[in-house]
Amino acid sequence: MTDKRIVLSTAGSEEEAQKIAHALVERRLAACVNIVGPMQSVYRWKGAVESAPERLLIIKTTVAAFPRVLDAIRELHSYELPECVMLTIEAGSEDYLKWIAESVD
Repeated sequence: MTDKRIVLSTAGSEEEAQKIAHALVERRLAACVNIVGPMQSVYRWKGAVESAPERLLIIKTTVAAFPRVLDAIRELHSYELPECVMLTIEAGSEDYLKWIAESVD
């Protein structure tokens, strides 16, 4: 297992996804953020089943930077409860993992 992580989040618009992605990379909290979509999300919110178009953010970072990534998403996001889940990277290209380490403070 490595100390590198994938963080998933969603945004309600392309503009918001771009804003969050650029801020994370500019602040050196992420080496890269992929924006996927548009996609349709179906979810339960305040007792009702909702559906909305969203963009998925795939954020490449480190375990040490995760608390600051979470804080930045909370700061920049329009949602009352933004998604922010961290997944472990078990293994990967040594050069790619090194690049993530060099890109994240």
